[in-house]
Amino acid sequence: MTPNLLFLYTDEQRFDTLEAYGNDRIAMPNLNRLAEQACVVDQAYVTQPVCTPSRSSLLTGLYPHTNGCTTNNAPLDLEIPCLPEMLPAGRYTTAHFGKWHLGDELFAQHGFQHWLSIEDQYNQYFRPGRDKQAISDYSQWAMARGHQPHNGRTFARGEAARLPEASSKPAFLAEQAARFIRENQTNPFCLYVNFLEPHMPFFGPRDDQYPPGDMPLPANFAHPPTEHNHLRPRLLQAAYATGKAFGCPTTDADAVRQLTARYWGLCSQVDTHCGTILQALEESGLWDNTIIVFTSDHGDMMGAHQLIAKTVMYEEAVRVPLLVKLPGQKQMRRLEGPVSQIDLVPTLLELMGATPPATLEGRSRAAVLAADGNRIEEDVLIEWNGWNNGLQGDDAQKLETPDYLLAIASPEQIVAAMADPLRTIISGNGRWKLNVSPNLGRHELYDLTADPAECQNVYGRADTQPVVAGLLGRLRAWQQRTGDPVAIPEL
Repeated sequence: MTPNLLFLYTDEQRFDTLEAYGNDRIAMPNLNRLAEQACVVDQAYVTQPVCTPSRSSLLTGLYPHTNGCTTNNAPLDLEIPCLPEMLPAGRYTTAHFGKWHLGDELFAQHGFQHWLSIEDQYNQYFRPGRDKQAISDYSQWAMARGHQPHNGRTFARGEAARLPEASSKPAFLAEQAARFIRENQTNPFCLYVNFLEPHMPFFGPRDDQYPPGDMPLPANFAHPPTEHNHLRPRLLQAAYATGKAFGCPTTDADAVRQLTARYWGLCSQVDTHCGTILQALEESGLWDNTIIVFTSDHGDMMGAHQLIAKTVMYEEAVRVPLLVKLPGQKQMRRLEGPVSQIDLVPTLLELMGATPPATLEGRSRAAVLAADGNRIEEDVLIEWNGWNNGLQGDDAQKLETPDYLLAIASPEQIVAAMADPLRTIISGNGRWKLNVSPNLGRHELYDLTADPAECQNVYGRADTQPVVAGLLGRLRAWQQRTGDPVAIPEL
């Protein structure tokens, strides 16, 4: 039989929010149950730790520097195919429900025949000819339920997050995805569902689910970036320490616990509504003939190194959960070793009986998903292409430099740090992480085995020079293979 694809993905969800990744304190019963019958990828990494670039790789199987989506809000070229466009014509009914963030947010595109939108804040980025007055499907649905937005037209994220859970974006997506599944019981389908949560604004109807006092502090909370680290996370930490972002001064342990409690509540909210979708799949008799994927577009620092959000190369931002349930699979398998999300598109195409195009930059992992105890021993590459910094905006010309940043660096150094196109390579054995800094020369090397919290930069030590040389050579080979234009200096 032709297998269906149900691709569930969230926004900004850390890898350690599921029991399969060691967290047995957060209530995630539905996704934990899925993990018990799926392949759990132990070390899954994004291609770039910010929304649009990461999503572009999830959908196209190409790195951001190849598909052009190197910054947030960059539209994905309509000529670059997404996974549905790579499937045999007419074989699948295709749908994308939820946040898109790859251009023309409210309009069906890239091979998706059915489309439901939840975000109204991206209209300013529509291509010419699109109706910038259009309203998302979610806003229309919420108004039909009797809610009225402040502006009379659309719900801002903060407004939507304060509505009752039955009228929330996850509830809307679950209702519509379950309906789609029931209506397509006899039609092979490819359904992507993307939840905004647990992305900021970091509050919602589950704010009181977890007592803040029960929340653990990150193991590296007391280790903010120093002069031994890249300048960029140091600047971000100084900004977040003020408490202006999300009301959370990140040097305050109690404030970080409160933020984490709300973040966990958002994760549990998503789990509940994923459960509705998974239940519809079971009740429709499609559980054993559906490939189910669960992942996220990036993680969140959530107080680690006294940082919030993403856009840095620390594990908390670049590592995500990745579950892949194959048709008929009944028990958990674990895939060890570092794996990049760049491999998802070719893997899914093979599992769906389609031939992955030779232009894809990842590799199919279908074979290794099918047996327990497998391990991948290949390097993972992650890129950062400047700005998208969450600090002062994306335009260097508009950079305002408060005194607390000037105490760290000059305006020229700040601009150079924010624009630095970092390149990261994680060794195939999962031990070493090298962050290369083309602009500033502030390179970093972490031993993830001895120092999983990334508290000690061991770049520059005599005993690690051979490690750096080997990683750098493989990084350059990847650049040549993928046409990465960033000039890497001699180290």
